[in-house]
Order: sequence, then structure tokens, then C-alpha cells
Amino acid sequence: MFQRRRHPAKGPHCCPPQMMPMQYDPPQFLPPEQYVRTNYIHTVVPHVQPAHVTTVNKHMIDHQYYFPCTESVVNECCETHTMCGMPPNPCHMPHHHKHMR
Repeated sequence: MFQRRRHPAKGPHCCPPQMMPMQYDPPQFLPPEQYVRTNYIHTVVPHVQPAHVTTVNKHMIDHQYYFPCTESVVNECCETHTMCGMPPNPCHMPHHHKHMR
């Protein structure tokens, strides 16, 4: 019978890729993000100015207690000005259209 001649290999042979099991690294913890929650408190302040005078005689006894501590407060003020009646808005006035013929 005939014998086949073998040719020398001309480079590496490629094998099909293999799927390896999933690997997990340890979790990476970032510094926490800081959020500021702002509460808006709407306060209506009616101004009523009646007058009455009462004389009160007070005897003051001064009891002094000391409790040092620290505290921080942020006060923000928002104002509104209410207009009772609005001037006409020219952008919302009715237009008179000319009909094209």
C-alpha cells in the first residue's frame, strides 16, 4: 500500500477556547457619599398689633447651672411676595389672524 508522507508542522495548532468557571474578587469598598437632605418649612407670620399693659413684679432667683456642649445650626430663609392680581401677559393675549385667500 501507499504510505503518506508527513509534512513538518508549520506553527502551533489552535485548540477551541475553553470556558473557565466564573471567578470573583473581593468587594471594593469606596468611601461613603454624603447627602444633604433639605427640609423647607413654610411659615405664615400674621402681624397683629393690639396693646394692653400689665404690670408684673417679679422676684428673680438666679440658679446657675453649667453644662458645656457644642452645637451647630444652619438657618436658611426663603421669602415669597404674593401679588394679589396680575398684570395682563401680552404673550397670552388673543391674536387677530388674517385669513389667506
